[in-house]
Amino acid sequence: MDIVSVVSDYLRIILEFLIELYVFCALVTLRLNRAPRFALRVSAVAIVLAAGFGAAFLYNLFGDNVFGRVLIYILLFALVTLHVRLCFNEDYNTVLFCCSFAYAVQNLFYKLFLILWGVGENFRLYDGWGNLYELYYRLIYYFFFAVIAVATYFLFIRPLTLRMTDNSRINYRMLITSLIVLAITIVLCSLEDVFFARLSTERIGRFTDRNYYVLWQTGNAFSVVCCAVVMLLISRTVEQKNLEKEVEYLQYAIKQSKQQYEISKDTIDMINIKCHDIKYKLSAFISSRESMSSQAVDDLYKSISIYDSKVSTGNELLDVLFTEKSLYCEQNGIEFTCMIEGQKLSFMESGDLCCLFGNIIDNALEAVINLKEKQKRIINIVIKSKNDMLIVQEENYFSAPVSFSDGLPLTTKADKNYHGFGLRSIRMIARKYGGELTTFVRGDVFHLNILFSGAYTYNVEP
Repeated sequence: MDIVSVVSDYLRIILEFLIELYVFCALVTLRLNRAPRFALRVSAVAIVLAAGFGAAFLYNLFGDNVFGRVLIYILLFALVTLHVRLCFNEDYNTVLFCCSFAYAVQNLFYKLFLILWGVGENFRLYDGWGNLYELYYRLIYYFFFAVIAVATYFLFIRPLTLRMTDNSRINYRMLITSLIVLAITIVLCSLEDVFFARLSTERIGRFTDRNYYVLWQTGNAFSVVCCAVVMLLISRTVEQKNLEKEVEYLQYAIKQSKQQYEISKDTIDMINIKCHDIKYKLSAFISSRESMSSQAVDDLYKSISIYDSKVSTGNELLDVLFTEKSLYCEQNGIEFTCMIEGQKLSFMESGDLCCLFGNIIDNALEAVINLKEKQKRIINIVIKSKNDMLIVQEENYFSAPVSFSDGLPLTTKADKNYHGFGLRSIRMIARKYGGELTTFVRGDVFHLNILFSGAYTYNVEP
């Protein structure tokens, strides 16, 4: 072993592999939650590249051995996966999920290139290149890599990452199956590379025996199929998770509809009671034929003040929603205050808008309605714009201890699936429109903030 061959193996094989894998990992993880000091964490790639140079020594020693080559590529894949995990606030399963998909795409690209390049070698298309063979090979290789990277991103990776938004639970069976198929692919590819490297001439895909060429191309095609299977399994896993979330959301929406019915019923009952009181007081006044006392006038004024509870937000849907919630709050001794620039929310679909603020208010109502100190039964909501940002803020008192997981408060209710889905639904809708949800506790006050970037509010009238 000499240092020149080690450097050559590093540049032509190890470094090239790492760059390709990192490119596809970057494409797959575009929508994941980045960790703090993301740029600094990304710079740790230098450590992985340095470790790759160490792997070049191992490759120079054991690269002609199938198991040695398999272990080297698994080691490099593990290093890249750990680095990606360092860069994102995601669990190991999600990161492994994404890196497996990236590795499958990288291997798919390489085998597709070998198939096409082998066809050219079979027809002796490159014989006239002479000393420029290596240069032309590299130029075509990198051009093909760029084309495949762009094509796979728009055809497979981008749809996959869009569907992966806020999906936290991984289907372990599918993940394990994908890893097994990927491991088999790595073993078969290493076996194929080592075996056919001994049978080929000085150039890739050039064989003296045509049977070797057919067998080599068959192995490449089989590797492509295996990689496609991995990509299909991962895509199906995400699709299945989305279907499960849709079912869960529909069940939650049904439950919320029942709760909304109860709130609407209570509001109508309150209005009927108020109307009955007004009718009774007016009848009593007419029957007595006496002038009304100031106290009676005040009581009557309070009875009809309910009709002045309409909330004007600048958005018709929010006007209805906030008015109904304010009536419910009045009935239950809750002070509901809001300062809202509703017209700024015109970029949101009506269903998302209703679900977002319905969940925000309902969660606050659950927190304050049972507070013993009536002066703390307060809900405050502010929607305001600042520069090119739109800010939603909600504050309310609470009594039960609060613990957080993944940035959201954990529910203390027995029905954890539905209750926890409210805040997860708020975060899901916020991220749909380029926003981000943050929640925290300060003293005995719970704070909820949503920040929407200008990219989604640019078309809103000032």
